[in-house]
Amino acid sequence: MYLTQSLHRALQQEPDRIATIFGDRVRTVAESVDRIARLGGALRSLGVQAGDRVAFLGLNSDRYHEYLFAVPWIGGVVNPVNIRWSPAEIAYSLTDSGTRVLLVDEAFAKIVPALRDQVEHLQIAIFAGEGEVPDTAFGYEDLIAGSEAVEDTRTGGDALLGLFYTGGTTGHPKGVMVSHDNLVTSGLGSLATGQVVTHGGRILHAAPMFHMADIAMWTIGNLAGSTHVIIPTFTSAATLNAISEHHITDALLVPTMIQMLVDDPSGADIDLTSVEHFVYGASPISEALLDGARALFPTARFTQAYGMTELSPITTLLAPSDHDDPALTRATGRAVAHAEVRIVDPEGNEVPRGTIGEVVARGDHVMRGYWNKPEATADAVRDGWMHTGDGGYMDDRGYVFVVDRLKDMIITGGENVYSVEVENALAEHPAVAGCAVIGVPDTRWGERVHAVVVVHPGEKASPDGLREHCRERIASYKVPRSIEFVDALPMSGAGKILKRELRTPHWENTRVPG
Repeated sequence: MYLTQSLHRALQQEPDRIATIFGDRVRTVAESVDRIARLGGALRSLGVQAGDRVAFLGLNSDRYHEYLFAVPWIGGVVNPVNIRWSPAEIAYSLTDSGTRVLLVDEAFAKIVPALRDQVEHLQIAIFAGEGEVPDTAFGYEDLIAGSEAVEDTRTGGDALLGLFYTGGTTGHPKGVMVSHDNLVTSGLGSLATGQVVTHGGRILHAAPMFHMADIAMWTIGNLAGSTHVIIPTFTSAATLNAISEHHITDALLVPTMIQMLVDDPSGADIDLTSVEHFVYGASPISEALLDGARALFPTARFTQAYGMTELSPITTLLAPSDHDDPALTRATGRAVAHAEVRIVDPEGNEVPRGTIGEVVARGDHVMRGYWNKPEATADAVRDGWMHTGDGGYMDDRGYVFVVDRLKDMIITGGENVYSVEVENALAEHPAVAGCAVIGVPDTRWGERVHAVVVVHPGEKASPDGLREHCRERIASYKVPRSIEFVDALPMSGAGKILKRELRTPHWENTRVPG
């Protein structure tokens, strides 16, 4: 399998179908493929050879779509850069990957000189934004206009498609090596469920396109003959307007984004009935939020996707019908067709149903490994099984329930506390808009359960009141012994709470127990 195959099929069968919509720019399949082939020719003229890494640092755009196809078109390797990283983190990923060519838009062009100083291999910058082209960069549109279209190399199979750097919440980020087979397998297996996109529909790209979650949705859309409607970045207003204006059928968002849509009062005055599929991930959706989202999007079916970059990324899906089963409120779904999932003990032995262990997965969607990190690869992938680091259990029907990152488990007074369970209890309090539970040092208990809470505007909550609320739902040793209130929780580009940032002030001068 090769990523660009879907382009050739689309060009053969429906060349006049709209491929991308970005602002006022609307391009057909034929126009898009021609530009992709010309961009491939331009990159080749700049010296990009098979296997070379080409990075993109920018907001969502139709040019991002073209980049994701043009680089593999000539046998290159995409390296989408996390736009939320600091310049030092960006420089690390470019250096580690040996990236020579960087595409950048107007939002990030100003840091290119500093990146050139820090990244030895970085030789060429291409300005893929709007407005005047900087003197130090080639112009994206100039390159396409001045280049001949080249033939697709049809690189595929186990060949490296992309380096997708993990968030780097612990130490330096790792480059996840994803092959063509990895990504297309995940896309086909997910598409086969019929729970993700509408064939021939319109997909909204509001989540960041550098992230594997959105790239997975993009891949599935290409296989399904979708039109890609792209907005630069997520805001509730832009997202609601795009859904209404372009009659969006499918979207990928994280629950925090869905909450912002539900909370936006303008949604009540907009026609949102075109939406058929909402795919979400990063965390389960609360019952209250699901009710609010269903009221706002009455025609939509909600599907939860679970996985990780190393799994390209989809491994389980919680189907729309599963969302009506009270027993599955906290489930992440069942294995998709391309994946095998188990729950294992530290020795790799499968544990009985209902027993907490580590979630592992196997299949052709498992990454090739970590770039230049053979030891980390050997630790993560053992006998073909990707060890996710997530603690969870499986019920008798094969549904997976993720309870926590194993490293996030809190050991207090000899008892294991999974923070997700405490967070679920807190989230049921009507005043709580968001929360995160971590372990912090405690002279008596080793660690104590500590909650960081965001309260809805206009609502009030007290530590004692929240603790009493939790005692009605969970064991006393799981109830937070300390609670702090903040205006917002630190979030990653994927919409996940960065617990490491919450822990650091508590642990930076303290030895971790054990």
